[in-house]
Amino acid sequence: MRDFRFLVLIIMISFTGCQEVNKENMVVAETSRVEHLPYYKDESFTPNWLKPGSEEEQNFHKISDFRLVNQLGDTINQDTFKNKIYITDFFFTICPGICPQMTDNMYKIQEEFKDDPDILLLSHSVMTSTDSVTDLKEYAETHQVIDNKWHLVTGDKQEIYSLGREQYFVENDIGEPKSIDDFLHTENFLLIDKNKHIRGIYNGLNRASMAQLITDIKTLQEE
Repeated sequence: MRDFRFLVLIIMISFTGCQEVNKENMVVAETSRVEHLPYYKDESFTPNWLKPGSEEEQNFHKISDFRLVNQLGDTINQDTFKNKIYITDFFFTICPGICPQMTDNMYKIQEEFKDDPDILLLSHSVMTSTDSVTDLKEYAETHQVIDNKWHLVTGDKQEIYSLGREQYFVENDIGEPKSIDDFLHTENFLLIDKNKHIRGIYNGLNRASMAQLITDIKTLQEE
């Protein structure tokens, strides 16, 4: 009987030891981050591990200049986001499907960083013919958008679609050609650094992905 009790004790000690190791691994998995986030340059979203400030990084894909109008009627361009980190997506105000959830998640990001002037948000309307400045303003008020923190923009349809497909690569249809007549609709959020580089892509409908985005924003702030 004593031998049996001794054997049980050994098993319990071994099991407890394994639990402690697993807990340590969980902490590491939750808290350890890469020193620098990867960079992206095309629709495949293959990570490129570059050193910030290097010549390679300086010559890497950057979001091109744009000229759009926000919910206040103000012109928005790259100067608006100069030396800022920003999160961007594509939506339209009367969208009954994925857009409300995307907007809710963008709102949560706004609230997380509302006191940080270095973090901005940018949502492009993909229905520029119907989403006027007035429509965007009403939408902003309904969803508690902070003006000049979160820009809801409209403008030239060709420019917005080109930005989405050729600059941000937000659609997942790799290799499938699209025209201006093909509707641009995606749940993806993009993380853009202070030098106009794409540093992450996230599912705007997924809670875990949104948590990862918030973590990555904080990591990017440390660069």
